[in-house]
Amino acid sequence: MTIRLYDTSARQIRDFAPLTPGCVSIYLCGATVQAAPHIGHIRSGLNFDIMRRWFAYRGYEVTFVRNVTDIDDKIIAKEAESGEPWWSIGYRNEGAFNAAYDALGCLRPTYEPRATGHIPEMIEMMRGLIERGHAYPADGNVYFDVHSFPEYLALSNQELDNLLQPSGEGETGKRDPRDFAMWKAVKPGEPSWETPWGPGRPGWHLECSAMAHKYLGSAFDIHGGGVDLVFPHHENEIAQSRAFGDDFAAYWVHNAWVTMSGEKMSKSLGNSVLISEMVARWRPVVLRYYLGTPHYRSTIEYSEEALREAESAFGRIEGFVQRVTELAGVTEPAPEVPPAFAEAMDDDLGVPQALAVLHTTVRQGNSALTADDKEAAVARLAEVRAMLGVLGLDPLDPRWSGAGEQSEELHDVVDSLVRLVLEQRQAARARKDYATADAIRDRLQRSGLLIEDTPSGPRWEIGPH
Repeated sequence: MTIRLYDTSARQIRDFAPLTPGCVSIYLCGATVQAAPHIGHIRSGLNFDIMRRWFAYRGYEVTFVRNVTDIDDKIIAKEAESGEPWWSIGYRNEGAFNAAYDALGCLRPTYEPRATGHIPEMIEMMRGLIERGHAYPADGNVYFDVHSFPEYLALSNQELDNLLQPSGEGETGKRDPRDFAMWKAVKPGEPSWETPWGPGRPGWHLECSAMAHKYLGSAFDIHGGGVDLVFPHHENEIAQSRAFGDDFAAYWVHNAWVTMSGEKMSKSLGNSVLISEMVARWRPVVLRYYLGTPHYRSTIEYSEEALREAESAFGRIEGFVQRVTELAGVTEPAPEVPPAFAEAMDDDLGVPQALAVLHTTVRQGNSALTADDKEAAVARLAEVRAMLGVLGLDPLDPRWSGAGEQSEELHDVVDSLVRLVLEQRQAARARKDYATADAIRDRLQRSGLLIEDTPSGPRWEIGPH
C-alpha cells in the first residue's frame, strides 16, 4: 500500500510519507501564458493528473495547486511584437490552456493562482529575505545572494564555481553575476507594481515561492514540473523559500519532455504541435492515451505513427468495453483494481506496467466472449473499467462516451480552442500581416478544418477526411 516516487533531490525512489496522514499536497508549475499550448505543455498536466487520481484512489485527500505565470519576459516581448496588451495575451492563452486541459480530461486544480494576483505576498517574502541577509536591493531590482544559502544547487547537483546564471536585460547592480533577480526594475513601457524598493515586476522564481507558501503553507508534500525546470527555476525556488524559513517541498517529481527529431518541443524552436490542431485531427481520449501512458520520466518522441499506434491500442480497449456493454448493459467498475495494476502504480506511477495488466485483462475478456462466458466477460469488464477510471480513460465516462461523434461538451471545448487560433489569424489580418494569416488558415485546413470567412466573422467545420 506504500506509494513510491522518484525524488529528484534524493536521486532515488523513496517511499512516500505524507506530512499530514491521509492528505497529500501538490504544487505543479503550470503555464506561462505567452502563447497557446502545445502537447509538451499538456503532458505535464496529464502526468500529474494521473498522480492525483492515483493518490485519490489510495484514499488520500488531495490538494492540488497549479499556478499561472501571467507576467514575464516572454509575455512582455509578445506585447512589444504584436501590440496586444500583456494582460490580453495572458488571459487569452490561459483560456487556451484550460480548454486543452479540459479537452484531455484533466481534473480542475484545487487552486489555480495567477502570479499578478500575489504581489503583496512576493513583497512580504522579499522583505523577509532582505532582513535575514539573503537578498539585497540594487537599482530598483532585488537580488538573491546565492552565497548566503550553502545548499544552493543541491537539487541540480552543480558546483557554484561552474555556474552560469541566466541573466536578463536591465539586471544591474549585482554583487555577484550568479545572483538571481527576485524583482525587476521597471523599464519604459512595461507594466509595473509598486514596492518599497521601487516600481517593477516579479521575477519568475519568486512567483512560485510566494504562491506555494500562500496556498500550501511553509511545508508541503510534492513539488512537480518538467525536467527542464530543475535549474534555474526550482533551484531558485528552493533557495528563496528555505532561506525565508519554509521547509518547502518534501519531494521533487519531474516529468520528461515531448521531443520532435530528438529536440525538446518548444515554441521558441518552432517545432511545437498545438493542442488546438491536434484535437481537430485526433479524438482527445486518444491524445490522453498517447501522452499519459508512457512513464512520466521517459521522453516521448512525437510521430504520427506513434499516435496511430495509440489510437489502435485504445481502440482495442474501447471495442471490448463496447461489446460487453452491448451484451450485458452498463456494468459498474470493480471496487478495486487488480493487485498487479496497483503494484505497478505504487512503484513510481508505473503506468506502462499497469497498462500491460489492463491489456492482459482485455484479452482475457475477449477470450471469455469467444467462449460465450458472459459472466467472466462482465467480471473482466468491471476490472478494466476500474483501471481505466484511474487513468482517466474509461470510454463510458460521460466525458468520452460520445465516441464516434462529438458530444456537445467536447464540441464546445474544440470550438473554444479553434476560435483562439482564429483570433490570432484575425489579429494578423488587422495588422496587415496576411502571410501569417494565410499560414494559420492553411495549417488549420491541413488539420482537417474548413475555414469560411463570413460578414459576421470566420466560422469552422470539420472537413471530409
